[in-house]
Amino acid sequence: MNTLLQFSVEVKNAMQNNLPVVALESTIISHGMPYPLNLEVATAVENTVRQNGAVPATIAIINGQFHVGLSEAELDFFAQAKDVMKCSRRDLPYVVAQKINGATTVAATMIIAEMAGIPLFATGGIGGVHRMAQNTFDISADLIEFSQTRVAVVSAGAKAILDLPKTMEYLETFGVPVIGYGTDFFPAFYSTCSNIKVPMRLDQATELAQFIHANQQLNQKGILIANPIPQEFAIDNSEIEHHIEQALQEADKQGVTGKEITPFLLKKLNELTAGKSQIANKALVLNNAELAAKIAVELKR
Repeated sequence: MNTLLQFSVEVKNAMQNNLPVVALESTIISHGMPYPLNLEVATAVENTVRQNGAVPATIAIINGQFHVGLSEAELDFFAQAKDVMKCSRRDLPYVVAQKINGATTVAATMIIAEMAGIPLFATGGIGGVHRMAQNTFDISADLIEFSQTRVAVVSAGAKAILDLPKTMEYLETFGVPVIGYGTDFFPAFYSTCSNIKVPMRLDQATELAQFIHANQQLNQKGILIANPIPQEFAIDNSEIEHHIEQALQEADKQGVTGKEITPFLLKKLNELTAGKSQIANKALVLNNAELAAKIAVELKR
């Protein structure tokens, strides 16, 4: 499988010199935000990782090859291309066999990061159990990936459009450690917290690095580090919930389902909140990249 890996010069040098590296996903670039904001955010996230002492490794699939670290030209390509496939675990054999381009979701990024030997990954929010999943069975593959792949993921909880209580129950069932960073409650993506308590809380990057190290020693799998959005960019729970309900109704009306539902809802929320949700999304991604870089540095120590 390692013959599929293509490392950028920056990431290759970091790996050879035992420097801290943070994996980053590419779906947020190709499917999460409009151009040129997506390119601006992707560049800012990479720079945030560098400014905090680590090396960014944005992961994407180009002509069936798993690229670990992208050049400026490659970032720009993914920001503008219209035919990039959104890839989770099930899609990886297809994009490899067909030698096509793919943007990696949380699950696919975790898989490739583990293949590359990168133990830490920063994203916005993970996928989870969708609302009304008892009827649709719509549950993100991200959740199962945590039980299979040894990568620690820093996120602002799960996306607020999901059923957060069921998402937490699902993670518990699969034995996934969920750690609140500086909080006793699970973050609600756009909001600093939900009313769901996390089973564990740690307040320092050093403590998180020690937890990851212990997890590796015990041969355990994935870890979810729940990092709340900075308060100054948070949106009140009641306000965002009202808009989510509107967006869900519109998605149902238009028959949007499957892997298209999340980008549709995020776009609709941006319209309904007059851009506030997009500003919040950028802020939380940068916040997660900063924390992940600090943990990566402590892991190397």
